[in-house]
Amino acid sequence: MKNRKLLFGILFLGLLASSCYTEVIVEDDLITEPPINTALVLESHDLWYVDINKTRGNGEVPFLQRAFTISFDRGIVYANNNLSGIGKTGNGLGIDVGTYATYSGQVEIDHDVDGLWLMEVFALDNNTLEFYDPSSDTSYILEGYQRNNFDYDMVFYDNIHYFLQEYQVWEKTYTSEVGALNEFDGENYLQFFADGGRIFRSSLDAQGIPLTNIQWDYEGHYEVYDVANDATLKTLTLDYDFLGNDYFELYVINDSTIELYHVSSGTVYEFTGRGYIQYLKSSDVTGKKRSKTKNPIMNVTRQRNM
Repeated sequence: MKNRKLLFGILFLGLLASSCYTEVIVEDDLITEPPINTALVLESHDLWYVDINKTRGNGEVPFLQRAFTISFDRGIVYANNNLSGIGKTGNGLGIDVGTYATYSGQVEIDHDVDGLWLMEVFALDNNTLEFYDPSSDTSYILEGYQRNNFDYDMVFYDNIHYFLQEYQVWEKTYTSEVGALNEFDGENYLQFFADGGRIFRSSLDAQGIPLTNIQWDYEGHYEVYDVANDATLKTLTLDYDFLGNDYFELYVINDSTIELYHVSSGTVYEFTGRGYIQYLKSSDVTGKKRSKTKNPIMNVTRQRNM
């Protein structure tokens, strides 16, 4: 009887050991995946829109923080860092900002100013990538598009407050004859600052003078609003202490001209940008950097008859 028990015990242990061994093999098969072809993934789309509002982490990768789009083409990195000229510069890809090399699940970017960055690449789906920077524990989400289906206007309107900051000064170049007289008629220059405080300055100086001769008469707060149920309309308020808020519908005429429709008076103003600020490859910390932004929403209806 003892011999039978011993034999049964040995057989049982053998079966158990065999079962455990087989299970390990199965587990290994499940976690083994072919490595990602990073170059193929990066080059599968002409443009990658940097959705800055989906960034995770407290650090930053400077060249991604500046870029609206980034592109990878045969070892060259391109970026659209400005809204003025977007869709035209570099045939839509932007400017050459560096080079790249790919490894399994990684891309090494040698930026002309910001230096060398080794980032991990994760394909979240066919059109979405995550770029993870281990040094700062920060992730950027990139959405892929081809040039022929990329909505440059959407990028423009979603980031229009940056466009206001791409010129040193906006000079009034047109005032409609239609419209009631109002205090804003005398404002000939506007300036919008890139800091988080949304500060503007205005001047009554005569049109056409050198930028260095402009004397600023007022400094206050401005705000850009989204409009409920109207994705292509933005509104702008300029906070004048002595007048209250001046409220405008904001339209973009071209890469250097904006239109302000003064709703209360019915007057149309055009301002032309002077002193274009091109964000090329500068690592200057005072330069433009994008940050998570959500415009407040205004519940109004469009008043301008186009």
